[in-house]
Amino acid sequence: MTNVVEVKNLSKNFGKFQALKNVNFEINAGEVLGYLGPNGAGKSTTIRTLLGIIKKSGGEAKIFGKDVWSDAIDIHKAIAYVPGDVYLWPNLTGGAIIDLFLKLHGKQIPGKRDELIKKFELDPKKKARSYSKGNRQKIALIAALASEADLYIFDEPTSGLDPLMEAIFQEEVQALKAQGKSILLSSHILSEVEKLADKVAVIKAGEIVDYGTLDDLRHFTRDTVKVETSADPAPLAQITGVFDFTQDGNKATFQVDSNQMQVVMQQLTSLGIVKLETTPPSLEELFMHHYDNANDARN
Repeated sequence: MTNVVEVKNLSKNFGKFQALKNVNFEINAGEVLGYLGPNGAGKSTTIRTLLGIIKKSGGEAKIFGKDVWSDAIDIHKAIAYVPGDVYLWPNLTGGAIIDLFLKLHGKQIPGKRDELIKKFELDPKKKARSYSKGNRQKIALIAALASEADLYIFDEPTSGLDPLMEAIFQEEVQALKAQGKSILLSSHILSEVEKLADKVAVIKAGEIVDYGTLDDLRHFTRDTVKVETSADPAPLAQITGVFDFTQDGNKATFQVDSNQMQVVMQQLTSLGIVKLETTPPSLEELFMHHYDNANDARN
């Protein structure tokens, strides 16, 4: 696969404060990378470094094989960016601002501007001063999605949007993926990332603490099992790797470490399976694995 973004041991210091510590990830053509972390974790610093707004302190950061600082002008010709907080010219109309953004970018998809204005239900004739946060966000999204680019960088792109508009954004990202475009998606909406991302990078205090596909990351957490058996399921509670076991007659619910699932299935077979439902951990559970205080103390 074609490597579009390559970040190796990226670091950034602000005086004595180290905002990024040996950050590593890559994005290939046609991939969506979900970039997760709370405020202050280093997400926006990473994005500003990739955009050539701030200069790295160490390591490498390349887009299209070019250095993000020294080749920023060339790189920007083939990327589109949406920030989480959008500030607009108050006396210009929404339509005029979109046209200005598209003109500055230089390349746009014919007919896409009007299609997106309709989809996002934006009134382009209103002046920006009258727009809500959600409508300001729509301006940036329409301008970015109507631009012809190879890499799209979204930093909290659906902030302020209602669920219907979020769904439209997700449809557009899926379409970009199908066209072989690459997307860096920093989002606080974990369900959104779970639907869209091929890979996930979790950043904490400037360091990547988890990186890989959702399936890769799920190997380190527990599946939830709901089962009904012919015989008493109580023996399942004694298996190493089974947690939070609850029982109601011949029905049981519990969590199990992924590497113990085969042992559990063997025991279930001997008990006689009537009904079985397994649920892999959600992205929220994977994320909280690194961020709740109990896990921090345990790790």
